[in-house]
Amino acid sequence: MSSIKAEETVRLTQFSHGGGCGCKIAPAVLAEMLSTMLPGVVPSELMVGAETGDDAAVYRLNDQQALVATTDFFMPVVDDPYDFGRIAATNALSDVYAMGAQPILALAIVGMPIDKLPLPLIGRILEGGGSICREAGIPLAGGHSIDSVEPIYGLVALGLVHPDRVRRNAAGQAGDALILGKPLGIGILSAALKNNKLDATGYATMIRHTTQLNRVGTALAKLDSVHAMTDVTGFGLLGHLLEICRGSACGTRLSFGQLPLMEEAAAFARDGMATGASGRNWASYGLEVRLAPAIAPWQQTLLTDPQTSGGLLVSCAPEATGEVLRLFHEAGFAAATVIGALAEGAAQVAVDP
Repeated sequence: MSSIKAEETVRLTQFSHGGGCGCKIAPAVLAEMLSTMLPGVVPSELMVGAETGDDAAVYRLNDQQALVATTDFFMPVVDDPYDFGRIAATNALSDVYAMGAQPILALAIVGMPIDKLPLPLIGRILEGGGSICREAGIPLAGGHSIDSVEPIYGLVALGLVHPDRVRRNAAGQAGDALILGKPLGIGILSAALKNNKLDATGYATMIRHTTQLNRVGTALAKLDSVHAMTDVTGFGLLGHLLEICRGSACGTRLSFGQLPLMEEAAAFARDGMATGASGRNWASYGLEVRLAPAIAPWQQTLLTDPQTSGGLLVSCAPEATGEVLRLFHEAGFAAATVIGALAEGAAQVAVDP
């Protein structure tokens, strides 16, 4: 079977029970699982571990360098194997950028149902991931593969950052402005794709955003006024924002009308389209969210929608918003905008229309 024919006849998403970052275990379930985990060895060089659910671990090497290490993988969110590889690799590298680091190398994580997928198709997945690593200027230096029931692809990603430039999700300050780099709606578009309702324009929108490297994070971390940073992925905007709130001991107020949205996704949401992960996300943290009565169910769906390779979420001093937005826009993130602010108070999110 030729690679072209394989790509035309095999739908990757038919093999996955959940695609992209929608595969992530719900926040509350994950917290319960991790609650019994023994802390293990915690050396003084470990700057960031698992304590605040940050994007990556950080280990101080010396006074000038800290190593950032992360891993991320998931099942197909699209049917095109090359695009699947690109999305998965972009998503994995995002965790390095979210810590303010520069990636230096990656290792591939590959699990494929060898008896069900043509080898040329699997090769296209790997080729797609490799193309993103080349774009990021790093080698794909090896990895590990297994024969699995569902297709799985992702990366172990390593990066370097000055220890003083590490940006955590737990260092926001009351009064900080919150800036989101990419529009919301990827999970809804992936659901529409799986249900054969996404047209070529919607698919192009989806691929454009999910394969855009968040490399602007490296530049943002050089600003002293940028206090906290994370990327919005499987827990949705509310979930990852709550992680900033808990770690920073602050509350947040958002204005839904300020959120950047993918128009196609908003339309699907109004028609009732949603992912199962969106509901699981809300069940996990809904008690920590105060929605204004005017917030409609479709808007709640977008707030909890799992983002695959989503945008950076930045907490910065209010006087720095102009500089932060300039860096975003110059890097090609046209939708980047201020969506709210941190405030003193309990770690919860209030959402206004």
